[in-house]
Amino acid sequence: MVKVLEGIRVVEQGSFITGPAAGMFLADLGADVIKVERPGSGDPFRAFRGGLYSPVFQAYNRNKRSIALDTTEAGDRAIFDDLIATADVFIHNFRPGGAEKLGVGAERLRALNPRLIYCAISGFGKSGPYEKRPAYDTVAQAASGYLGLLVNPENPRVVGPAIADAVTGFYAAYGVLGALHERHATGTGRLVDVSMLEAMCHFNIDAFTNYFVIGDVMGPYSRPRASQSYVMACADGKWVALHMSSPEKFWRGLAKVIERPNLFDDPRFADRAARIENHEALIATLTEEFVKRPRAEWCALLEAEDVPYAPMYRTDEVLQDPQVRHLEIETVAEHPTEGPFRSVRSPVTYDDDRVPLAEAPPTLDEHRAAILAEIGR
Repeated sequence: MVKVLEGIRVVEQGSFITGPAAGMFLADLGADVIKVERPGSGDPFRAFRGGLYSPVFQAYNRNKRSIALDTTEAGDRAIFDDLIATADVFIHNFRPGGAEKLGVGAERLRALNPRLIYCAISGFGKSGPYEKRPAYDTVAQAASGYLGLLVNPENPRVVGPAIADAVTGFYAAYGVLGALHERHATGTGRLVDVSMLEAMCHFNIDAFTNYFVIGDVMGPYSRPRASQSYVMACADGKWVALHMSSPEKFWRGLAKVIERPNLFDDPRFADRAARIENHEALIATLTEEFVKRPRAEWCALLEAEDVPYAPMYRTDEVLQDPQVRHLEIETVAEHPTEGPFRSVRSPVTYDDDRVPLAEAPPTLDEHRAAILAEIGR
């Protein structure tokens, strides 16, 4: 089993998504991630749907161990300090000032362990006019300009999953890995700061680059118009996605599939520039054709002509796809009390060896005895 971060200990005092996601990304690569939680209730996401083992908690907390500690209480703080002395990385996602109130601020912990890489995740950064503002996924998406690229202006509503939360967790793990690499040479840890606003601005780099270079402010239809991307309803009510990009061969193949060989005689669709300019008209034309056949038929025809397509699946349909099955994307681990835990494995493969799911998410304080024994308590 591949564990490229084996021997690295991470103490994560995270809640909701950003901190736990950062810990999970490192845990997936083999780090020993110890999740420090509030006694009695733990990570607030545990109780999101009742109980202390909700689906949203499970999503971002696999491959970890749990111990419950109240770091404002002297006895538990002493245990926590012993744990920090053995750690390579500490991760939290409190608002600026929150870590200090809990006795886990950067100055104190790095004094205990100069090799410690201290990762602080915030909404808007540790200083500035928005420092104290609460930030959740939608707030960060909106403030970075990303949400404006997703919302349909004709029916404005928030859509999609918690992108900013997961992306910020990923950037935090990325920053930690860089600091770990540097520490091999220096022997000294770093303070790694990542904010949701900065993470989403970087993730939205395409829109900013377009603005910087040509002064273009992108909207929700800018990229699909330029990339010639479409979603089409089929006769059976299912949907298929097309991403035609630049090569003319894809369009020739599509014209053959929809039995419109004269499609490019229309000056509105004669070349890429014309198709971009007349994107809405092309959508209407394709819509008329795709409602004539069920999705499975369209997929077979598109496949035969090498047109870039995919069925627009629901989550349950994804798991039945033959390529998804071949790649063994679904994985299962057994928890001793909670039973089977199904999840999606890490996408990283090393030397043709896929990174498996090692452990189901922990129950609250599940590993207390083992962790205390490891630090001599």
